[in-house]
Amino acid sequence: MDGEREFTARELAGLLEWWVEAGVDVAVQEESRDWLRPPAPSTAAAAAPAANIAEPTHETLSELRDWLAGSLQVPLASASAGRILPHGPENAAVMLLSDAPALEDLASGQPIGGDAWTLAEKMLRAIGLGVDESYSASLSCFPSVGARMTPAELAACSEVARKHIALARPKRLLLLGDGPCRALLGQPLAAARGHVHKVEGVRTVATFHPRMLLQQPNHKAKAWADLLLLMEDEV
Repeated sequence: MDGEREFTARELAGLLEWWVEAGVDVAVQEESRDWLRPPAPSTAAAAAPAANIAEPTHETLSELRDWLAGSLQVPLASASAGRILPHGPENAAVMLLSDAPALEDLASGQPIGGDAWTLAEKMLRAIGLGVDESYSASLSCFPSVGARMTPAELAACSEVARKHIALARPKRLLLLGDGPCRALLGQPLAAARGHVHKVEGVRTVATFHPRMLLQQPNHKAKAWADLLLLMEDEV
């Protein structure tokens, strides 16, 4: 039956595009909620636990990643939405935290896909790091449909991102794009750039998302300055 089959990445991308054209611009309810609090037990849930929901214990990075992969309590989650999960080792030399994935990233299955990821690899090599020394994640596991997150959604994603950073324990953190800057620093990218920040005790620098650098290559010199600032020795 069609209602029981799994959708391909291409089909999911088409479905999201259809929602945009149809005028759907709100992914979740407007009221804020505690995204990390386990759902209240119910009689029905006790009898038969709902599928696709994991208890968000988050005591280890592996548990958090399992929760991101399977829980409907993840910010912006829905039963039919495709997820793009983080990848990379714990204690990485650098963690890349990017804006929500674009629709085209569904096919790649990673937070930064396509030509943007090729550019990200070049950025890492420019500062002497290999891809296997980086940890890549996004502010949301779900592709953006073009609308900016509401304050409630941004706060929910910020809470998860901070826990993610604390468990991943990277040596340095690079925020890619405006969304992560607003969520974790309370500033837009334009104000956050050019300064060293601390997020969960980790040296943090903000710069342009590789997607923007492909669209506006005149910003590459500024991005290079940001990378150098990121890799400066701690004072």
